[in-house]
Amino acid sequence: MLDILLPAFGETVYMSAVSTFFAVIIGFIFAIILILTSKGGLRENLKVYSVLDVVINTLRSFPFIILMIILFPLTKFLIGKSIGTTAAIIPLTIGAAPFIARLIESALKEVEVGVIEAAKSFGASDFQIIFKVMLVEALPAIISAITLTLITVIGFSAMAGAVGGGGLGDVAIKYGYYRFQTDTMIYTVLILIALVQVVQSLGDYLYKITKK
Repeated sequence: MLDILLPAFGETVYMSAVSTFFAVIIGFIFAIILILTSKGGLRENLKVYSVLDVVINTLRSFPFIILMIILFPLTKFLIGKSIGTTAAIIPLTIGAAPFIARLIESALKEVEVGVIEAAKSFGASDFQIIFKVMLVEALPAIISAITLTLITVIGFSAMAGAVGGGGLGDVAIKYGYYRFQTDTMIYTVLILIALVQVVQSLGDYLYKITKK
């Protein structure tokens, strides 16, 4: 049992961590553009905002299983294959990026206008306002957003197993469902629950540190 579950656990952690890393980078870029170009933003441009807003909402509307299947050609073009643990990172990243973009955008919007106006009065550039004022003020909320995204991606990675993505989801399907090994199914669920608990606890700890 350990020979099956341990490699699957490693694949799940690998998929989830790498996908979340790239999704946070992409999502952060999207969030910055949305904040800058929104109405009343530092570089207001409603056309750019509207286009990006539609793109993000469209990607968020796709159920992950469907998105993964649709992205098979792109995944095969980038990775050389459409199934497997590494291949699953592409749809996981694309599926999570719009989600984290919205969360980071919301976190940045919560920064008090007075703080931004004070930075402007001191002659701060847009870059300084974003990265030295807004990002610092919103850091606890952003950490919570990243924690939530990672937990969501862990769930997505389990679904990826249904279409050859590997990881604990793949073990649950192959052994727990097709071979009627109920104990294997229970073990995979317990491992996923424990993994989510660890991620949430770490996120809460980092949130408390940055909130002080």
